[in-house]
Amino acid sequence: MWGPAAGLPPRRVQSALAGAGRFCLWRPGAATRRARAAWGLRGFSDSYLQPLPYLDFEESFPGESRLGPEPKRYITHRGLARTLGQLLLGRTRRGALILECNPGPGILTQVLLESGARVVALESERAFIPHLESLGKDTNGKLDVVHCDFFKLDPKVCEVIKPPIMISKTLFKSLGIKALPWSEGIPLKVFGIFPIKHERKALWKLLYHLYACNSIYRYGRVELNMFIGEREYQRLTATPKSPDTYQVLSVIGQVACEVKLLHKEPWSSFDVYAQSGKLEKPKNKEISELMEQNMYFIRLIPRKNLFTENLTPINFDIFFHMVRHCFGKPNASLLHHLRALSPIDSKEILRKMKISETKKVNKMSPRDFKQVFERIESMEGDGPYKWLYDDSMDDSLV
Repeated sequence: MWGPAAGLPPRRVQSALAGAGRFCLWRPGAATRRARAAWGLRGFSDSYLQPLPYLDFEESFPGESRLGPEPKRYITHRGLARTLGQLLLGRTRRGALILECNPGPGILTQVLLESGARVVALESERAFIPHLESLGKDTNGKLDVVHCDFFKLDPKVCEVIKPPIMISKTLFKSLGIKALPWSEGIPLKVFGIFPIKHERKALWKLLYHLYACNSIYRYGRVELNMFIGEREYQRLTATPKSPDTYQVLSVIGQVACEVKLLHKEPWSSFDVYAQSGKLEKPKNKEISELMEQNMYFIRLIPRKNLFTENLTPINFDIFFHMVRHCFGKPNASLLHHLRALSPIDSKEILRKMKISETKKVNKMSPRDFKQVFERIESMEGDGPYKWLYDDSMDDSLV
């Protein structure tokens, strides 16, 4: 059984992923076009809640003039915090472990503590730390406050991250969080709001770690409860019935997770702060447009059956590459792409799977993509290579 407790061998080369998802594949089952050209095989084709004042935060909150350069959304309305607390904790209130990302003034933090949950507040802005720590008094150790940014945990070597840099293994060990096998329950819940300007990048990073059983997913099927913008929510949940938004992210996300919409909230329910203070009418056109959208509160639970004999934390990056290549030409037939992706007889694969040779990529469901990948991985070909990749992707690490 694949999972964090299965003793996975070390990965040969750490593949990486960005918004579009580009990879560097180095393994015995993949060959370059250059290596395969002599065999006469084809290479890649071109192929709403009322605002309620709370404590001293009706007009402002501690540290608002000393925030970092990037605007951040904060929950400052007690009513919204109560709603989120009920959704997060459900019936299991006492003892539930919640990692709260960038709680800011701690409105939701206090609601969770009052409900009996154990909270780990991961706050990236030092100005909020003293106030958050004060919330933990008389709670018998139910609140831990850590100065770090959840969305910047476990940075790659090539990333330039401003302090504090935090490694999840160090963090979880200090908190006494132990791993659960992938097939068992949820070790902890995470609550957060995706960064305003980098929603997609943050989501892709989490999905990459999920498939790799790395970072927080080294500890099992960690449950994410996140606010995400309307645009990215539509992309994440899109299907072939919505071709304008159906894309690589849709497939990768839905194959990996059960995606459930818990709540929808207008942007006006959140306060946005930057270095200059509260943003009433931001000058940035992109942020202004985003503030006209709704925010979607979603739950992402990794699937128990994500990993199989043929889709593992070792070869998942090839699956990513297959999906990305297919969506390079979504109106082309699946057969067209498979011929460019694999030296194995694509017609035979589709015949055995009872898939039409003319079926287009944008008509394939996320489940279909996984099944095709697993079928190719299970095939016994004439040679050791089941996949091809382009030399130009060798340095496409993100």
